[in-house]
Amino acid sequence: MKQKAIIEINCDFKHRRILLISDLHWDNPHCDRQLLKRHLDEAVAGGHDILINGDLFCAMQGKYDGRRSKSDMRPEHNNAKYLDSLVETAAEWFAPYAQNIKVIGYGNHETSILKHCETDLIERLVTLLNANTKSSIEIGGYGGWIIYRMRRGDRASTPFKIKYFHGSGGGGVVTKGSIQFNRMMTMIEGADAIWMGHVHESMEITYTMERLTQKDTIVLRDVLMIRTPAYKEEYQDGSKGWHIERGAPPKPLGGRWLELKPYRDEDQINRIAAHTYKTN
Repeated sequence: MKQKAIIEINCDFKHRRILLISDLHWDNPHCDRQLLKRHLDEAVAGGHDILINGDLFCAMQGKYDGRRSKSDMRPEHNNAKYLDSLVETAAEWFAPYAQNIKVIGYGNHETSILKHCETDLIERLVTLLNANTKSSIEIGGYGGWIIYRMRRGDRASTPFKIKYFHGSGGGGVVTKGSIQFNRMMTMIEGADAIWMGHVHESMEITYTMERLTQKDTIVLRDVLMIRTPAYKEEYQDGSKGWHIERGAPPKPLGGRWLELKPYRDEDQINRIAAHTYKTN
């Protein structure tokens, strides 16, 4: 399968609820799989889409990795084909959710494996899931676009454009990564939402932009800045570990729900209202 920079999802002009998750670190013993399962089950029960923005895998326990620790490896992955076992067990675990998963992108943990071990965990996982479950999961990038095109009858579709980027750098104890939203706004144009993960924080900030149309009309539009947290609990009791030694604080767990609510304005123009909220 080929990685796509732009992924389009066609749908009806109806209210949609979408699960945005990143930084699952699914194979790490500190991943809260019970919480993850609850959120994925909720998405399946409601027929909601699932989008995954990188670091599905942790993948730090191979012999090539200086950070490896036997205490951070699950028993089923402690074998002579470590990376193979990650893909095989993940394909089995995520199979019940495959029909709802629309996109899986890359994070720095997956690109590190590709760089040092020359194997693509995301491509292998998606290929196996699609073959085993007859699903149609798309392979995203480290960054890219996901466009929901809502169609009302025979009318032209109304798009909602999500620019996603797994993330870079640190979050900062005070700013929690919000400064990076300002940086993204200097180089991204036309997005209705900008979504990042990576720093394991949870937030939504609305930027309202002024634009002058070709007819010299002033238009204001909102851009959602979304940051999804993680499912890996690194703080624990605060007594030990790399997370504690570097002075990092406790972090929220889970994902965020994106609500898309299409409507017709007073000029009979199709529009989409959007907001997010943290998963329970």
